[in-house]
Amino acid sequence: QVQLVESGGGLVQAGDSLRLACATSGRSFSSFAMGWFRQAPGKERDFVAAISRMSISTDYTDSVKGRFIISRDNDKNMVYLQMNNLKPEDSAVYYCAARSGGGVFLHRDLYSYWGQGTQVTDSS
Repeated sequence: QVQLVESGGGLVQAGDSLRLACATSGRSFSSFAMGWFRQAPGKERDFVAAISRMSISTDYTDSVKGRFIISRDNDKNMVYLQMNNLKPEDSAVYYCAARSGGGVFLHRDLYSYWGQGTQVTDSS
C-alpha cells in the first residue's frame, strides 16, 4: 500500500498562484505514475494532470493547459502541482493519486492509491 498526503491548499483570489505538494511513502516512488484530480461540490472527481514515472510524459485537462504544471522529484518522493492564474472554477478539493506502471493515466478508475485531498478555494 502506498500512502499519499497532499498539502498546500488554501484560500485564494482570481489570478493568484498556488503550489500543491504530495508526499508519498510505502513503495519505490519512481515505479508509480502520478496524477492530480479535483472534485467540486456536486460534481465528479475529474482529471487535472498526470506525469509518468521518470517525467518523460505529462498530460493536462484542457481547462488548465498553460496555467498548471505537474512535476515530480523522485529523490524526495514528491509530486507537485503548480497552479497559476487561478480562476473561480478551479475551486475544488485536489487529490493526488498513484498507479504502478509506465505511461500517463487520465481516468480516475485507473489509479490504485489516493490521498485525502487538500481544499483550494477561489473567493473572488
